Amino acid sequence: MQEAQSGAEASEPVAPPQAATGSNGNAMIDVVDLHKTYVMGDMEVHALRGVSLQITQGEMVAIMGPSGSGKSTMMDILGCLSQPTSGSYLLEGVSIGEVSDNRLAELRNQKIGFVFQSFNLLPRMSALHNVELPLIYAGTSRRERRRRAIQSLEAVQLGDRVHHKSNELSGGQIQRVAIARALVTDPAIIFADEPTGNLDSRTSTDIMNLFTQLHANGNTMVLVTHEPEIAGYCQRIIRLRDGEIESDEWIKEMSPLAKEIHGERAMSAPPTHSGDDD
Repeated sequence: MQEAQSGAEASEPVAPPQAATGSNGNAMIDVVDLHKTYVMGDMEVHALRGVSLQITQGEMVAIMGPSGSGKSTMMDILGCLSQPTSGSYLLEGVSIGEVSDNRLAELRNQKIGFVFQSFNLLPRMSALHNVELPLIYAGTSRRERRRRAIQSLEAVQLGDRVHHKSNELSGGQIQRVAIARALVTDPAIIFADEPTGNLDSRTSTDIMNLFTQLHANGNTMVLVTHEPEIAGYCQRIIRLRDGEIESDEWIKEMSPLAKEIHGERAMSAPPTHSGDDD
């Protein structure tokens, strides 16, 4: 497939306040009229159709939608894994569509942490070495990357498992290693793509409680999920359908732990925010 070259159910939802797109100086993510088109032979597949939204620092956002809605494509673009066909995307003021591939790789390493459904760990390496990998790519000294990797593993309650390999860890522990790896570069934002998709319900709850605690510590988080129960841990739910934003809502009802940790932030949207509510 080629890219075209041109061209939780929650009660009492609260719509995000409107502001002129691009006017919010606190916007970490600022997307305007984003399109993504793939060419498959003689066919064009429009994965995204004019999406506009902003995400400000400190938010915890869920992106939901059925299969084919565009949510994975949206995550790839927001995570700087691919570029849009048209439209603009600013990440902390940097225009993603105008940077080189090398600069894009730097931004991914410096500003973004990823947590994937399939974990993407190297099975023959220890938890410590897996967490160190982003710092190796960044050229961090051995002593410093070891210190930061151990600190990240301790932050996800795996300080006693640093030398264990993946086959010596449970599914929940493996996902915690993946989260520690996402945290180790101190990223501006963490993206999680179906982070509980391969976990049982009890382990999923543990992982989402951890995400909630990390958010309470100041991390900005964007989760892609099809599960309303997972989205219910977030402050805001963006629903996509057929490549467009179907709804964009701030929610009041959350999981008990999420509500306890978010506190008053769970009860109202921030004073400035923009995005399409189509």
